[in-house]
Amino acid sequence: MRSDIPKVLQPMAGRPLLAHVLDLAADLGSAKTVVVYGHGGDLVQATFPDPALEWALQAEQLGTGHAVQQAMPHISDDMRVLVLCGDVPLLTQASVQRLVDETPTDSVGVLTAYLDDPFGYGRIVRGDDDAVLRIVEQKDGTPEELAIREINSGVFIVPAGQLRGWLDRLTPQNNQNELYLTDIVGLAVTDGVTVRGIPADSFEEMMGINDRVQLAAAERVYQRKLVEQLMRDGARVADPARVDIRGKVIVGRDVFIDVNAVLTGDVTLGDRVQIGPNCSITDASIGADTVVLANSVIESSQVGTHCNIGPFARLRPGTDLAERAKVGNFVEIKKSTVGVGSKVNHLTYIGDATIGTNVNVGAGTITCNYDGANKHQTVIGDGAFIGSGVELVAPVTIGKGATIGAGSTITKPAPEDTLTLERARQSSIKSWQRPTKNK
Repeated sequence: MRSDIPKVLQPMAGRPLLAHVLDLAADLGSAKTVVVYGHGGDLVQATFPDPALEWALQAEQLGTGHAVQQAMPHISDDMRVLVLCGDVPLLTQASVQRLVDETPTDSVGVLTAYLDDPFGYGRIVRGDDDAVLRIVEQKDGTPEELAIREINSGVFIVPAGQLRGWLDRLTPQNNQNELYLTDIVGLAVTDGVTVRGIPADSFEEMMGINDRVQLAAAERVYQRKLVEQLMRDGARVADPARVDIRGKVIVGRDVFIDVNAVLTGDVTLGDRVQIGPNCSITDASIGADTVVLANSVIESSQVGTHCNIGPFARLRPGTDLAERAKVGNFVEIKKSTVGVGSKVNHLTYIGDATIGTNVNVGAGTITCNYDGANKHQTVIGDGAFIGSGVELVAPVTIGKGATIGAGSTITKPAPEDTLTLERARQSSIKSWQRPTKNK
């Protein structure tokens, strides 16, 4: 990967590759999950602090069979062992569940797929009764074996007691001088145990990741599936290839998502929500009939129904917009509540504020909430009108129905239903001369 980050921690859809595999194990009802780790193990363990996980160190990289050997002290002989690969994140629960269900408990099962070009993959060699006889790696195969199109996924289901014995009998008699897990197939056949080959739903879900090119290819496959599900749930997507989902997204009916939207974390889009181009939405809930215009960023915020946001707006964590609120272009709001029908339309910063209903905040308004050490609150009452270019120096309260004159710096409470303004006396000096450059 040419990275300081271990391969299984490389992100796909915003989550480490290993997280997708662990989710699959949990969805399948795993009674015990053992992670075999080596390079970068400390970082891998720190990323997954779940106390239910068990860890097995593979200090030397001596092959896939050797890796599984390290896990066996954690496994009792009465279990069935499902072997998954930490760099194969696209496997579906349906395919692996079928492998588990269709493999008798006293048999071995291997998940397979068919490829037009199987180069680089281990080939499945079957007998006359369709049972698997052995798996031949690319570097060890004869021309006849390499012509086989059915390939091994690396996913096995094996009785634990017999697996333990077969692992002990592995030898590194191959071009890699490694202990191959796939050699247990030949040992099982020798011992009279049937090996079933169960085809997966598609080859795509078997895609392994060994470099950044393959990572990008897997990302696109995964994103396509996620976006297709959104469309089945009721969203219209302008271009499915130009939407990225990096979490869990719930959509209502007739939602529209334009190009280059990035949806991260837990995102809920209500009925008829419209997301414009180039928007980023993270851990947010957006109510029905709200429009988010182009190039807007919404983070950890709650947005009510019938709101209008953007273009070029930013809602930072802790923002709560009530219904019919409007947040316009180049407006930033942080840790604030904006009441029903209130408008913050232009070139404004609102931080640590509570804004009532039907308030108009003029262009260029700033809540001066930070004194260099502490944050302070601004409260604006219902129906207040804040003129353009106003600085509200917190802590400060603007009363209901108050009007603040444009260009004012307000440091004291403004009474209800009253015009409050603060301006220096304007003067014009006729004798003044504009400076000129020295020649």
